[in-house]
Amino acid sequence: MIERFYLKEYLSFKEVELNLACGLVVFTGPSGSGKSILMNSILSSLGASSCEATLCESSVTWNLDTEEMGIENDDINIFKHIKKDKSRYFINNQSVSKKAMNTLSVEYLRHLSLKDYSDFENPNLLSILDTRIQSKNANIVDLKEKYLSSFLEYIESSKQLEKLQKEEKNISELKEFLAFEIKKITDVNPHSDEDEELLKIKKELSKKEKVLENIASAHKIFDAEHYVFNALDSLDIDSTFFNDAMNELRVVLDNAQERFSALDDVDVESILNRIEEISSLKKRYGSIEEALHYKEKKEEELAKYENIEIIKGDLEHKCTVLEQEVQKLAQELSQLRHVELKSFVFDLNKYLKELYLREAQVSILETQYSPLGKDEIILKLNATELQKVSTGEFNRLRLAILALKAEYMNQNGGVLILDEIDANLSGEESMSVAKVLRELSKHFQIFVISHQPQLTSMGDQHFLIYKDGDESFAKELDFESKVNEIARIISGESVSEEAKKFAKELLEANRCVL
Repeated sequence: MIERFYLKEYLSFKEVELNLACGLVVFTGPSGSGKSILMNSILSSLGASSCEATLCESSVTWNLDTEEMGIENDDINIFKHIKKDKSRYFINNQSVSKKAMNTLSVEYLRHLSLKDYSDFENPNLLSILDTRIQSKNANIVDLKEKYLSSFLEYIESSKQLEKLQKEEKNISELKEFLAFEIKKITDVNPHSDEDEELLKIKKELSKKEKVLENIASAHKIFDAEHYVFNALDSLDIDSTFFNDAMNELRVVLDNAQERFSALDDVDVESILNRIEEISSLKKRYGSIEEALHYKEKKEEELAKYENIEIIKGDLEHKCTVLEQEVQKLAQELSQLRHVELKSFVFDLNKYLKELYLREAQVSILETQYSPLGKDEIILKLNATELQKVSTGEFNRLRLAILALKAEYMNQNGGVLILDEIDANLSGEESMSVAKVLRELSKHFQIFVISHQPQLTSMGDQHFLIYKDGDESFAKELDFESKVNEIARIISGESVSEEAKKFAKELLEANRCVL
């Protein structure tokens, strides 16, 4: 609820502070006293309208979801609109945009003077119908959860299948491209470090003749080997070290001779061609390892496309099973709704009769499957589409829908703001509206501007808006003041004793009811 409202410097108002009660809060006063101005400033303080007030501020007890905005949620949250050079908006003294403020307040604030069709939208009407069913059959909760889970899974699987079918149209081209990419690497068939090995062979080929010539010259040392042994013997020196060294030299030279001689069988041109092939792969892919990785990846993709028929078949089967499950659960849900519809229409028309409205016709049509099922509720007033009914009828019909919804509410519904909803109504019609609002006030805090004694007498709290000179004021009325104000509404500025008597009787009668 809104516990407190403060207004400073707005048109005829200099300063107003209202400490507000829960239930039905009535605002009355002579025409032009500033009632609509005050109501608009309350809306503006919550981001639901605009005004030129220096300051309008509302203290609310709403539990706000402010985490995304980085605002700390308090027991009492302060909404504030300040106008200097430009409008600025604050929640708990933290600056926010008007849009952000309205996003938070719209969950708890309804301005019924606007021709808003949200109460008649399918999700809201289905919610009311399903809540009524739940009071008699708790299984509907589990049924709706199963349906929603199956429906969402079906939608996701259908998207996957559609994507696969699109890919399938280009599958031949994709497979041909992948095979071509794989073949380019397979034809070269490189292995790791092959480029280094080839460069080593190329280097050895370039110096082969020179190396073999030098090896041949070096072999002459072995012809003079015996001279060294004789010299060492004559010096009484052990010649083992020299023998080992010569043997090691012999092994080195023989291995080199054998390795370079083996190059006689190597085709130099094929080596150069192979180096060029490997070089081309490296230019394209970065390295042999990366080329091999790319090939492996493309082989996996090709395997996927090779198996696309199997995958598609599995998805098609899954979609068929899910579709059947969705249809079955939606049908069960629809049957429950059709059974409850008769009671729904009966209770709705009971409220409409109280509100002196024609009967409503409500039907359930089958529509496209959605998260709510396959049902769409169509509501007309005496066979007239809602767009064509008068504003007065429209707003009273909204009250009936709200009353129907409130029957099963177990929490506070927020704040309803109504501007002269009983305007141009007869006394009986006004009383019927008052009774419905009185019932709704068990679940909502309701602010209503009224010019009728019936609705005014029903208020839990009554504020008189009046002017003294050019300045507007707001004053909470006690019982005797209420009698005088209601009498003024009945008889005009010249209040008669009969009007006072009738006003007192109205108040006392309603007080007894309360």
